[in-house]
Amino acid sequence: MPDHVHLLIEGLQERSSAVAFIDRGKQASGYWFKRRHAVRLWQKSSWDRVLRKEDDLWTVIRYILSNPVRAGLVDQPLAYLFSGSLVHSREELMEAFQRSGGPAG
Repeated sequence: MPDHVHLLIEGLQERSSAVAFIDRGKQASGYWFKRRHAVRLWQKSSWDRVLRKEDDLWTVIRYILSNPVRAGLVDQPLAYLFSGSLVHSREELMEAFQRSGGPAG
């Protein structure tokens, strides 16, 4: 998305911290961006949601993939060049998206 980012992250250790992860990512990318463009990239705060065991992971993935479609940037979720996963291939994401019935809103 041109003005925000959606991430689905999983802490793999007891000491994992979403806040620390987000802060480090914003610091590194914001530093690079400001040096290149002379403007701030990120707002100070962020919004997060913790998924529970009863939450359906693929519903969340479908919501994230649908975002650029809902915004009118692309017709298909994976046509948005910044969609992807370090866990699932783009083909797996698209198959799951299509099986689910399309955009989640």
